[in-house]
Amino acid sequence: MLTVKPKGKHSWDNTLIILSILVVIKLFIHLFTNIFAGYGIFRDELYYLACTNRLDLGFVDHPPLSIYLLKVSSLLFGRSLFPLRILPAIAGALTVLFTGLTVKKMGGRGLAVSIAGLSIISAPILLAMNTFYSMNCIDILLWSIAAYLVLVVFQEKSPRFWIILGVVLGLGLLNKISMAWFGAGLALVLLVTKNRKNLVTPWPYITALIAFLIFSPFIIWNMTNDFAHLEFIRNATQFKYSSISPVDFLLGQLLLFHPFTIPIWLAGLFFYFFNKKAIEFRPLGIIFITVLLILLVNGRSKPEYMAAAFPIVFAAGGAQWERWIVHKKWIWLKYGLPGLLVMGGILTAPLALPILPVETFISYSRAIGMGQGNYESKELAALPQFYADMFGWEKMARTVSEVYASLPPGEKEHTVVFAGNYGEAGAIEYFSTKYPLPPVVSPHNNYWIWWGREHRGKEVKTVIIIGGKQEEHLRSLEKVEPVALFKCTYCMPYENNKTIFVGRDLRRSLEELWKELKQFN
Repeated sequence: MLTVKPKGKHSWDNTLIILSILVVIKLFIHLFTNIFAGYGIFRDELYYLACTNRLDLGFVDHPPLSIYLLKVSSLLFGRSLFPLRILPAIAGALTVLFTGLTVKKMGGRGLAVSIAGLSIISAPILLAMNTFYSMNCIDILLWSIAAYLVLVVFQEKSPRFWIILGVVLGLGLLNKISMAWFGAGLALVLLVTKNRKNLVTPWPYITALIAFLIFSPFIIWNMTNDFAHLEFIRNATQFKYSSISPVDFLLGQLLLFHPFTIPIWLAGLFFYFFNKKAIEFRPLGIIFITVLLILLVNGRSKPEYMAAAFPIVFAAGGAQWERWIVHKKWIWLKYGLPGLLVMGGILTAPLALPILPVETFISYSRAIGMGQGNYESKELAALPQFYADMFGWEKMARTVSEVYASLPPGEKEHTVVFAGNYGEAGAIEYFSTKYPLPPVVSPHNNYWIWWGREHRGKEVKTVIIIGGKQEEHLRSLEKVEPVALFKCTYCMPYENNKTIFVGRDLRRSLEELWKELKQFN
């Protein structure tokens, strides 16, 4: 094992103490933001909460693990903003922990752990992924655990670690199928490195079988739902992300991780492929490159798809920089490099953490020259989509509730809300505990499946419609009347200035409309 043992005792020797401090810092950053800052519930969080009301073996746009974890969290802590974001904060802290343990496995000490940990803490994309609840915060954590276990498996040579790795890979797949990219990299490691000797033992195959069995509920769900997830992926690649090129993907890596992290992950690649004393750790480098190549070949990959793999190179970068600093006596970098990472994190944190007042954030982002780009070809206003999707939901629900309250009493029981996307539908459902609101239907992703299950055969006479054009709605309804206008200062432009309509007397049944309007994207 490559071990760096600096001469003399110094402050970086207390590796586990330093790692513990970094874990606490990461947790504190997010808990502080959730208590004292934050803009509002994110669009996807509304949808995930709706999923927890209808637990299943799978969903159109994601496997089920993150939903079950959120269900447990909701039962324990509640469903408001702070409780909702406890799990992402914990997941981020544990990601730092397992990355630090990976550094220790590589022989790194306190300085290496500090560099790797601060790279994760300060990286904007990793800050953002732990800011709100989604499958991504769980994904990043499970990748960091899997990376640590790969080293343990090859170093310890104990069958029980193969079994644990299989469980982690299976849970990763049951959370997000991108864990398959990690699995592909691990398969390549077993084929092209000295670790191929493991292929004559049963343990790699047992690992794969365990992962498959854990993932199998989602496979079964897809088989019984016309392979809905494959349709979702195909539509997203063909339409939603059609403007993304491999060049966009590569350049995006520079934007997602602030500039001072670049020397860290480049050093990590050097460590894996050019440091002859680190050859036993090369499997993680091969996994990283395999994931990179898979996403490049795909040609329509969003840059953030690579985020879960970066702790792998940050760990190695920390180990390599520690070696250079100690052996080349670059003492000034012992504090200078961590200092640069902290500086970069402070400068870019407002882009990933909702810690500034909105108008202050807008001025700040313009001052540092950060554009409001996105990869979904959608119009943006003053805020980037990540923040804009935290605004307007309660006001939208309240506006719809006012329309609903204006209906005659006998009409209300035969009324539904029609929402064009899962964000709108999730908002209506979430705030129905605060405002009087009817059931909601939507053709978007899993709401389309729920529409077919929950509203089939029900008598509907009145539809409150969020947005769209009157002439389009008249194709399905005899009468359509605009009754309100929803306006929001900071939300996405396509959610702003939406007319709320009341439509009566369906020309076609709700079931006919359900079959026609499906949107998996």
